[in-house]
Amino acid sequence: MTRPDGLPDAANYDTGIDVVLIAAPDASDRLTVALAALHSRILARLDWQATSSDHAAPQVIVVEAAGIDPALLAERLPEIVDLAAALQAGLVVALSVEEIDVVAAATLGGSTRLLVDPTIGDCVAAIVVAAEASRIPAGVFDVHRETDGTRLERLNTEVARIAEALARLTRAEIEGDAPAPPIVGDRTNRYGAPPALAEPSAADVRRAIRARRLRDQFFGATLFEDPGWDMLLDLYAAELERGRVSVSSLCIAAAVAPTTALRWIARMTDTGLFERHPDAHDRRRAFMVLSDRASEAMRGYIAATSGADLRIP
Repeated sequence: MTRPDGLPDAANYDTGIDVVLIAAPDASDRLTVALAALHSRILARLDWQATSSDHAAPQVIVVEAAGIDPALLAERLPEIVDLAAALQAGLVVALSVEEIDVVAAATLGGSTRLLVDPTIGDCVAAIVVAAEASRIPAGVFDVHRETDGTRLERLNTEVARIAEALARLTRAEIEGDAPAPPIVGDRTNRYGAPPALAEPSAADVRRAIRARRLRDQFFGATLFEDPGWDMLLDLYAAELERGRVSVSSLCIAAAVAPTTALRWIARMTDTGLFERHPDAHDRRRAFMVLSDRASEAMRGYIAATSGADLRIP
């Protein structure tokens, strides 16, 4: 329920949320308005020059990063992440598109909630979710992840299945004369090893990505949203091209809202499909790559589709 002015009705929330707000004096008021709508208690408001408080024990640390100098973000954000971890507090960071790389380099993953150009409603929702998550003991299922989590679990299961199949093939090659595992419905006799599948090419993967974007032009960008697979394709193509993909570029490849893309990147990193590699020359930036397991699975899957004369979906 919302009020006539478009703000969430605080009467619908029994929050009791204690927060520390970190923002510049001239920052956007979207976080303060959201906190007011929730009747939250601001234990301390800190400037970016002083990002710790000895007396505050918040449930959530709320950060306004939009418009802050990238060098200052790179310096202070790791301290804020460490503070949130030490206090077992949730962390919500509002930012603009321009800060995606520097903010993600320091905060991506774990329970941090990154909001790109959020509305006040977005801020309210993130603060409530962060507060609830901070109350749940580690290891307890987070109901707020159920929808995306189910999809990610299915994707992870498929990747694991492909990796297991590749491992069996590798073992069979090493063992030499060991018979191949039976395949249901395969009644042909085996004479020697099957023909090797062609190595996937970056051009094939890029064509699949272009086809997916072309589909969006006719059916709309939201009907077939599948950010996990879109990002897997983009990172695999970059791997074949020996290129590097920044967090902001991967957000674009996901073809969803930046906040949604960042959430998926964090979850796929947490589940072991993606890895984040800091830029050795610029700590304000990090690059995303496929994990070895994900890379092996993508290689096997795309080679298998090619060998079966199928297109990459």
